[in-house]
Amino acid sequence: MSAVLPATWLRGTPVCFLRGTLKRVIAIYPGSFDPLTNGHLDLIQRGAKIFDELVVAILRNSEKNALFTVDERLEMLRAGTGQWSNVRVESFEGLLVDYARIRGASAVLRGIRVVSDYEYELQMAWMNRKLDPTLETIFMMPAGAYSYLSSRIVREIASLGGSLAGLVPASVDVQLRARLGVAPPLAPK
Repeated sequence: MSAVLPATWLRGTPVCFLRGTLKRVIAIYPGSFDPLTNGHLDLIQRGAKIFDELVVAILRNSEKNALFTVDERLEMLRAGTGQWSNVRVESFEGLLVDYARIRGASAVLRGIRVVSDYEYELQMAWMNRKLDPTLETIFMMPAGAYSYLSSRIVREIASLGGSLAGLVPASVDVQLRARLGVAPPLAPK
């Protein structure tokens, strides 16, 4: 490319423009994932297409009363994300901005389903920007099929014996029902 361009054009042109982008973009998708849902997997799949590396990170929060342990959730996520070579699953404690700095991440991926999600996520994004102005937050809407889906709703449906078909991976359905002591719903006649 440089052989055919005039020398005056090359002066001041960033090397990355001539050779392609050199910077790897690492993003973190933080959450509790208690349990993993197909909505989470939708965002992970789409985020894996956008970022060079996507770190799906479970916050270790002792104040939250989780249904599954962090290790169980890590296992669920690793099983659910194994097909994407650029997705890594980890857990962390403390501030997200500190964890992002340690991981070399420049972006945070967050899902927005409804207006109330946006209000909360916007506050968090502003606070993260205050703590680290170099960390960008990327908001992504879920696919329409998952716009109503949350881990809380999935837990409630499972506890009442409802079908989780299409809401969670089959392995998560089995683990969730076992944890809650609830049998799978009867097949329709």
